[in-house]
Amino acid sequence: MRGRPVRPWTLATINGVAFLSCSYGGVGFLTPPGTPPPFTSVPLVRVSEASNLAAGCNGAPQTGTRFVDAEVGAYATMDPANPTHFVGAWQQDRWSNGGAQGIMLAASFNGGRTWSLSSAPFSRCTGGDAGNGGDFERVSNPWVAASATGNAYAITLAFSGATFASGSTNAVLVARSTDGGLNWGDPIALIQDGDQFFNDRPSITADPVDSRFIYATWTRLAATQGGPALFARSVDGGASWDAARTIFDPGRNSHTAGNQIAVLPGAIVSVFTEVGAGTVQQTAAVRAMRSTDRGDTWSAPVTIATYTTPGTISPDDGTLIRDGSPSASVAVDGNGVLYVVWQDARFSGGQHDGIALSRSLDGGLSWTAPVRVNANTAIAAFTPAVHVRADGVIGVTYYDFRSDTDNLDTLLTDYWLATSTDATNWSESHLTGPFDLARAPDSGGLFLGDYQALTSLGSDFLPFFVQTNAATGGNRTDVFMGFSAP
Repeated sequence: MRGRPVRPWTLATINGVAFLSCSYGGVGFLTPPGTPPPFTSVPLVRVSEASNLAAGCNGAPQTGTRFVDAEVGAYATMDPANPTHFVGAWQQDRWSNGGAQGIMLAASFNGGRTWSLSSAPFSRCTGGDAGNGGDFERVSNPWVAASATGNAYAITLAFSGATFASGSTNAVLVARSTDGGLNWGDPIALIQDGDQFFNDRPSITADPVDSRFIYATWTRLAATQGGPALFARSVDGGASWDAARTIFDPGRNSHTAGNQIAVLPGAIVSVFTEVGAGTVQQTAAVRAMRSTDRGDTWSAPVTIATYTTPGTISPDDGTLIRDGSPSASVAVDGNGVLYVVWQDARFSGGQHDGIALSRSLDGGLSWTAPVRVNANTAIAAFTPAVHVRADGVIGVTYYDFRSDTDNLDTLLTDYWLATSTDATNWSESHLTGPFDLARAPDSGGLFLGDYQALTSLGSDFLPFFVQTNAATGGNRTDVFMGFSAP
């Protein structure tokens, strides 16, 4: 049975390749032994592999449950100069009480059909030590970027000890690959703190036009409350970084979350969630601020939308799902139009989350009223990602429970793609499922990741995401890329 006490999710909570049976583009997708049943509606490539991280690789006694072979929190990006080159990342061997043994990285040079796996020395489990800057017990929240030079960049949170515990340390680390993601250099610490601060959910963005400029942003939570948005910049393609600095401080009783940088013609825009004090049914705001000098100075934030989210629980027994409610997802189209999606309960009268989208036609100065993306309003939809294809078609992926039954031993979950040409009217297509979310690692709730990714190649949307496996045993989850052209 998966039943457990209901706990309200709160935005303030801190924390070789196998193919499924299908055919795509004339390429055979074979089913090797151990592959779950083909419950997918689109061809999927399994990107992740069995873990090679040893139990004691942290170098110190660890508390909590280590979910061996559990991958969560997938993110991927496309090379702006080579649309068949992708770089991805995820957490490998997630712990129940936060973080993972290591960050795995992957590169594809043939449009996502096959992947080469690697790692950077972000933690002790992937070769980090005091000599190369990765002397940390655990890692979390990986993000990747690629520049037009073919360089790849990976950013992560690395830490030792529990959050705010005496003697604990944490850092935001960046590593660079000059061969497209096959090999990675030693990490550079953008910031490193002791037990009075905790740096959370970093993201990294490469300027798609001027490859000298790389941007990073994250939240710096304080033990005394509060969490400003921090920003760091490289002006030499990631060889060195400016000192990290605060670009927005919401005050002691609020904190930022899910900070991301989007690059527009003539400006960069930081999109984030501002969360106030509280525990249940919090009201938050998705906000944006602009810089027209590549991050030297910033405008005051404007509010995209205020919203309330109860977070996600299973529809039958109240099992907590750790979802993407603290973060938004951001995309830019070829004309510089910004799109933001997030979880929002406005479409159900506050009963459960749906997926909301807003866009800006003027570089982030003003935003449209939120519209609903998810098709089924009777159930919760969660953890959205947004992307715009080169032809202007908007895509949004998300999970929901429409296939779930009254069987308390399973939590049947589907993954969907909604598309639109006008950001108002949406068509939905099925990507995969129903898979059993009850098999996911429990890390503050059943957990596939705080975010997933969506990119594209030509007319295909390419989701990069985590789902559970059907087989019993230790391999609870894997990272997949899907191929969908509705």
